[in-house]
Amino acid sequence: MQLRHSGHICMDENSLIEASQQGDLNAFNQLVLNYQAQAFNLALRLLNDEAGAADAAQISFINAYQHIRSFRGGSFRAWLLRIVTNQCYDELRRQKRAPSQSLDVVDPHSEEEIEDPIWLTDDSSLPEEEVMQKELERAIQRCIGLLPDDFRAVVLLVDVNGLDYRETAQIARVPLGTVRSRLARARQRLQDCLRSVWELLPEQYRLKNEGQS
Repeated sequence: MQLRHSGHICMDENSLIEASQQGDLNAFNQLVLNYQAQAFNLALRLLNDEAGAADAAQISFINAYQHIRSFRGGSFRAWLLRIVTNQCYDELRRQKRAPSQSLDVVDPHSEEEIEDPIWLTDDSSLPEEEVMQKELERAIQRCIGLLPDDFRAVVLLVDVNGLDYRETAQIARVPLGTVRSRLARARQRLQDCLRSVWELLPEQYRLKNEGQS
């Protein structure tokens, strides 16, 4: 995944970007080191394949270096994750993976947005809860993997990578309202999927929903 790196560069991100735009490969290598984990994890969750994710991340960084002069400011992370997301979509299209259902079909029970998806953000487990936490993480991964591609993308970008709705809309190239709608439906599907491991959910979330059918 790494481009050839030599030396340590003590520069802030804007300086690294400016140097990269002037053809400084060492500066770009530092950006790779800063974001390679996020790029790989996003690709892995979109593709559900480690080798494919590594290839997608590698290609994305090469594409980013080749087109870095087109970066005009704003969030570099969002710009990079857009390249990763597009590369993963290209790979999914290459595999001719069809969506499980139309993304435009509205579930009347899932339009209301579920706020603060605790199961994706709570990482404050105690040591004695480590085994349970790992089981929960596996369940979350499985449920995320069952989402349609576009739903999975917005969940990963917003709830896992912490991007805001506007950045996600730019990455997905859809209107802001579409991001909100897809995210609401994706969170509802995750909630429904995770009912099978209800007892593993963080207590704060579980108590809020116990007794619902």
